Amino acid sequence: MITRMWHGKTKAEHSDEYLNYVEETGIKDYKAIEGNISAKILRRIDGKICHFMTVTEWDSFESIIKFAGKDYKKARYYPEDKQYLLDFEENVIHYETFEY
Repeated sequence: MITRMWHGKTKAEHSDEYLNYVEETGIKDYKAIEGNISAKILRRIDGKICHFMTVTEWDSFESIIKFAGKDYKKARYYPEDKQYLLDFEENVIHYETFEY
């Protein structure tokens, strides 16, 4: 199994709005891909900044490529992200994941 992690930051005042937006875009798209095992959003408000992590689990890199494209190490953004995100991290992180 492969875990894919993406990080983004918004203004804290936009945290609820962005959470709903990510649920309707990224999470919905993750779950539509065959090979997606799970999708979670982590949120942490730190003063005036809100940090988001999407954590998804996949059965293979081939399944991730169905979502992210051939250059699967790059973060995938949506046009409306410009309204919320304070910066655009270029890459995501992948981990081999082991369950016991």
